[in-house]
Amino acid sequence: MSRRNMWMAGGALVVLVAAVGGVVQYSRSESANLAVEQGTGPTPMLPAPDGRPLPTVNIARPIGWKNGEHPTPAAGLEVAAFATNLDHPRWLYSLPNGDVLVAQSNSPGTDIQTFKNRIASFVMGAVGAGDPSPNRIVLLRDEKGTGKATLQTVLLDHLYSPFGMALVGNDLYVANANAILKFPYHEGDTHITAPPVKVTDLPAGYNHHWTKNILASLDGRFLYVTVGSNSNVAEHGMDVEEGRARIDRVDLQTGKLTPYATGLRNPNGMGWEPQTGALWVAVNERDEIGSDLVPDYMTSVKEGGFYGWPYSYYGQHVDVRVHPPRPELVASAVVPDYALGPHTASLGLTFTDTARLLPDTMQHGVMVGQHGSWNRRPKSGYRVVYIPFNAGQPQGMPQEVLTGFLTPDQEHVHGRPVGVAVDQSGALLVADDVGNTVWRVTGEQ
Repeated sequence: MSRRNMWMAGGALVVLVAAVGGVVQYSRSESANLAVEQGTGPTPMLPAPDGRPLPTVNIARPIGWKNGEHPTPAAGLEVAAFATNLDHPRWLYSLPNGDVLVAQSNSPGTDIQTFKNRIASFVMGAVGAGDPSPNRIVLLRDEKGTGKATLQTVLLDHLYSPFGMALVGNDLYVANANAILKFPYHEGDTHITAPPVKVTDLPAGYNHHWTKNILASLDGRFLYVTVGSNSNVAEHGMDVEEGRARIDRVDLQTGKLTPYATGLRNPNGMGWEPQTGALWVAVNERDEIGSDLVPDYMTSVKEGGFYGWPYSYYGQHVDVRVHPPRPELVASAVVPDYALGPHTASLGLTFTDTARLLPDTMQHGVMVGQHGSWNRRPKSGYRVVYIPFNAGQPQGMPQEVLTGFLTPDQEHVHGRPVGVAVDQSGALLVADDVGNTVWRVTGEQ
């Protein structure tokens, strides 16, 4: 690099750091007026929006887990490390033979480079989300039945920001950021060398929300696919949102990809509610209208349903930032079933009907991994919660399952929970992408 270019690069970095500092200072003038609990449940409080040209920034810097530290389990629960020394473990999938797959992944780094996004990238790096993607799926095996993975091996490598995984028969499907791939799988495999078959392309290019999750239908005919938006509220226009902010369905017999539900800003974890068979999803909502808005949520998914993004939130609450408005679409927007609190970054979702190693009081609902806010004052999320269900619907307020990811002063974070899954033994597994650990939660022994 020439001296001139070095000076230019250095100058740009100084400007960016100064800009971030200015954003942080500016953001200190805004804070929540409501408790997180008031933005949680079937009827959350939704105050008037606090429109802001720049987001609130309130980050927690990662410090990891040291000297046997671990998250704090709720009364009646125990937590231990199932696997450590991982590399950004984001998502989990439990195979029928008891092996656990971990997608070690991060953003492909292809987001559009606006001034605001450069600041966001700087912030994401500060909270442990800016490293290059490992681009692999690791297999964990508890060979001795002790509750710890004694085998850790790379099942698939050289992927492209992989996230969702699903086994249908002898076919293992993996959702990269740009396509769904199919690999041959045989029970007990520890490494797959066969080349993949592309099932379908997925919206890619730049990827503001890059995580693509997949869930097989109960009969194995379809895959349901989450695709997040390419922006906060379509500020780059709707052309770049083509095929995004939705759940699609892939017919595995024909490979045809069709929209199933739309207007979902950033859907992630999916699961089948065991009593009704309904599809449920956790969704991250929009930013930059204050610390109290908008609650992330989980909801049953109606085929053909429109959930508001970008024109409205939580049903018919119009977002005046979006132009041109679409009142006819807003009028049809489905109200989500259950709010999970503003800016909690609720990503993971798994039903607990097979979690026989948890107390009975936690075997009839859903676990949600809340990755934690970077844009709320005070912070929200950074925990795993349980929401009980009755007759196919959530009942009551969330119950904390794992906490202690944040330090007591909330300035630093040991880890951040993301994907959650129930393993074949009936324990809850939690992927911690900043702590580079998969945690295993059971009832007290």
